[in-house]
Amino acid sequence: MPAGLDHETLDMAMETLREFAGARLTDEFLLDCDERDEMPLEVVREMCGPELGFQLLFVPEEYGGMGGGAVDVYRFCEALARVDIGVATGLLATFLGSDPIRVGGSEDQKKRWLSAIAEKGNLMAYGATEPAAGSDLAALKTTATPVIDGDQVVGYKLNGRKQWISNGGVAQVTTILANAPGGPSWFVVEEGTEGFDHEKPEDKHGIRASNTAALTLDDVYVDIDRLVGGVEGQGLQQAQAVFGYTRLMVAAFGLGGGWAALDRAIPYSQERIQAGGPLSDKQGYTHKLIVPHAVRLEAARAYIEQTASQLDELGAESGLATEGAIAKYMATEAGNLAADASIQALGGYGYTREYMVEKIKRDVRITTIYEGTSEIMEMTIARDRWQQHLKTRGAHYHDAANEMEKIARADDNCGAGIAALALHALAEILELARSARLTRNQHILFRIGEWAAYAEVASAAALRAAAANKGELPAKSDHRFDVSVIAAVARVFAREAASKIAIEGVRWTVGADGLAAGDVEDFGKRIGLAAIEQAQAGLIVDMDHIGDALYDRQIQQSAAAAG
Repeated sequence: MPAGLDHETLDMAMETLREFAGARLTDEFLLDCDERDEMPLEVVREMCGPELGFQLLFVPEEYGGMGGGAVDVYRFCEALARVDIGVATGLLATFLGSDPIRVGGSEDQKKRWLSAIAEKGNLMAYGATEPAAGSDLAALKTTATPVIDGDQVVGYKLNGRKQWISNGGVAQVTTILANAPGGPSWFVVEEGTEGFDHEKPEDKHGIRASNTAALTLDDVYVDIDRLVGGVEGQGLQQAQAVFGYTRLMVAAFGLGGGWAALDRAIPYSQERIQAGGPLSDKQGYTHKLIVPHAVRLEAARAYIEQTASQLDELGAESGLATEGAIAKYMATEAGNLAADASIQALGGYGYTREYMVEKIKRDVRITTIYEGTSEIMEMTIARDRWQQHLKTRGAHYHDAANEMEKIARADDNCGAGIAALALHALAEILELARSARLTRNQHILFRIGEWAAYAEVASAAALRAAAANKGELPAKSDHRFDVSVIAAVARVFAREAASKIAIEGVRWTVGADGLAAGDVEDFGKRIGLAAIEQAQAGLIVDMDHIGDALYDRQIQQSAAAAG
């Protein structure tokens, strides 16, 4: 059976969220929370209360939840982020806080703490990040000193400080990562425990409707049953086991935030008249500020859905850390850029608080920072895919390109052939980087991470388009756009990916002294630069088609003809 909810139940949950947001999370209310820099705690508790129970989606069925799968959680997180990323962060923080227990806890610990989320709507926090360590969990300084009675460890005293903790000032329960004698370990700490306190909320640039606070632990005593899993030294493995899953959820936030901004810019441009016509009819406006961002968001969606489906098939603890990093990197960068473009699209109005896109831009910015910065994502992707290149003696991305070429032979409309060009080019660039030892330059390694992400997302977009062309898009996928638009998105993004990889690949390999001046032309042939340039044919036509879909132009024309 497919993992998670059936699509009717998912649709019902999404509709309930939309109705609740329309009534309780209005623009006026959210702008007020933003101005006051205050989490609407009563609203979040209502969302986790008995009538709505949105938190149940994240809790396994055996502990009183709905047992939502990765696809369900991605769709719900995107929908909630479209409303407000700050409020969404409050819910996600509970999910993150429960992760160490869900992954590594004993059965008794799971029954106790996960059931409390389902039954009581408890809010949780994830206490990992520290002032000096940032996202480097291995550098944590918080300590867990055993308390011994006779010859038995009966508990621990925790000492340290945690920084940037979502829900830090409001959570009933917090999981704390600390160094025990046996290594980094997770501990469960309840609100009100002596010596456990939080500082005032951070005065943040965005997501001001969420609570973010530093935590202090001063000889905080916890019983032995609060050591997650009952064994010291498992903390880093427990954290890393779900990186693919948790980063996918933040990717959904980037996706939702980006579309929230574009969906405000699109109607504005239909009403704003300039030089005798609406902005929506002007290619110079739509093809710079709207269409490219819609393309990047929908290409990122393809990769999110692909990774979520893999997680549902393999299990949330199956890893896929690199795939989660690619999804997060591409979707959050796309969402951030889309929100920025939406401010420009609204002009002076976009720069004011009333029109919301200014707030959305401040909110979505955090998605490129928390749960691992974009730079950490680039490093994660680069290291893994570089190892794949070395292990396969350069065949990894050539093999992926060959698979795309097979798909292109069956469906030459889905962008797979262009994605294959991107993958072949990437393989050649990686091989040059190996032979010329270019990865001694950290910047080159990071750019490899970026190029790999673009190439793999182009492949995912082509696969999604091929599936849509065959009528095989899963029921729980997003179905906003029809088959022709999904295919146009795949082609446009594949062209961007191929061009980016080839042109920037030449730039940086030459820049790192990996190519002599006389070898550049030959290298251009090896990476298929001419074919990639020729593949740009049809780009404007595809962008026009996507623009027509975004503005419902064909529907409007049909209605006018009928009238």
